Formats: sequence, C-alpha cells, structure tokens
Amino acid sequence: MDGMKPETTAEENQDEREESKGCFECCIKCLGGVPYASLVATILCFSGVALFCGCGHVALTGTVTMVENHFSRVTSDHATLTDVVQILQYIIYGIACFFFLYGIILLAEGFYTTSAVKEMHSEFKTTVCGRCISAMFVFLTYILGLGWLGIFGFSTVPVFLFYNMWTTCGAMKSPIANLTSVDNICVDVRQYGIIPWNATPGKACGSTLSDICNTSEFYLSYHLYIVACAGAGATVIALLIYVMATTYNFAVLKFKSYDHNHTTKF
Repeated sequence: MDGMKPETTAEENQDEREESKGCFECCIKCLGGVPYASLVATILCFSGVALFCGCGHVALTGTVTMVENHFSRVTSDHATLTDVVQILQYIIYGIACFFFLYGIILLAEGFYTTSAVKEMHSEFKTTVCGRCISAMFVFLTYILGLGWLGIFGFSTVPVFLFYNMWTTCGAMKSPIANLTSVDNICVDVRQYGIIPWNATPGKACGSTLSDICNTSEFYLSYHLYIVACAGAGATVIALLIYVMATTYNFAVLKFKSYDHNHTTKF
C-alpha cells in the first residue's frame, strides 16, 4: 500500500497541472473573443453622453438664471428662452436613456460575432433576418453619427458666445482698457436672439458686465458648456468606432457564418 502512494500522488499532480492548464487556455480563449473595439466604443460613448447630458443640463439651467438676473427682468421677455431650455433638457433625458440601451445592444452584438461565441455553439448559423438586423445596426449607427456631428457643432455655439463674453471681461482688465472708459465696453445678448430686442436691460456694460463675469452662474456655465462640447466630440468618435465595428460584424455574419475555422476580433 505504501508503494502505491508516490505513483498516486504523481498522477494527482499531473491531473492538477492539466486542469490548471485547461483553465489558463480557457481564460486566454475568452480574452481573445472579447470585442475590444466595441468595448472601447461603449465606454467612450457612455462617457461622452454622460458628460454632454449632465453638463449640458446644468449649464442650460445656469444660463437661464443668468439671463433672468442680469439681462431680462421681465418674465415675458425670456419666457420663450425658458420653454426652449426645458424642451432641450427633456431631449437630453431621452438621449441619455436611448444611448444607454443602444450601447449595450451594440456591445452584445459585438460579443455575438466573436470567435468565442462561435466555438461555444458548434451549430452556429446565421439567418437572413440576423444579417438584416446587423445591416440595420450599420445604417442606424451611421445616421446617429451624423446626428451627433450636428449636435457637436450646435454645442460649440454657447461656448463661442460665452467665450466672447469672457474675452470682453478680460479686455476691461487690460492696461489699454484702463486708459479709456470701461463703461463703453458692453455685451448685448439681444443680438444673439436669446431674448427679444425690446427686453430690458438686454445688455451689460462696464462694472455691471465685470460683476456678471464674476458670478458663479457664468463661470460654471461657461466651463460646463466646454465639457459638454468635449463630451459630444467623444460621442462622435465612439460612433465612428461603432460604425467600423458593426460594418465588420456584418461582413463576418455574411461571409464567415459557416466557416468555424475563422476567428473574429470585434
């Protein structure tokens, strides 16, 4: 009996090594089947949409507060602005919910077309319906990318307006401005169409303008608009990666669905 123990121990050690090797190979196979492009795009998309929606929502609220306190003291003059801001905020809620679900769906499709999924399902086959759905994702992602490109361009408008106001306030602090009357330096928001021309006071000059630039509403809204614009740009990049990933996935489903010897990386 004692003579059998070394042999039994050696066999057990060999079995443990084979089991450990099998787990290691399984982990490598799973990592090799992760759709890294779709994963990176999903993280970038979630981050960009979160920045755009969160910062944009707060910045819009701060803008309305600043206009009410300094540029339009009559409620009827900025009633349209308030309504538009509320509509934009509701749109932001919808964008956040939609892209949270859409990003998860695209990531799931990326996993669906990986080699790991194919090897787990030996009878893996695609149907015409599956290829049509994949083509629909390509088209929809492309359209959403164009839409976000427009949103990115639109988000630069408030950044430009606040930047002009910021530089105007900075000009009053320059040595050249001190030689002249700072009361001649003004910002009239009526020219941007934010409030009507008959709104009072409609503009801010001199020390009043300087005080506005020092308020928390202006400082916070300005920087939040910048972050929101950056978030929109990140979302555009994420959707561009999605377009490439979904196009590749469509090619895989169409041309390699019956070939189990090929592997995919998206």
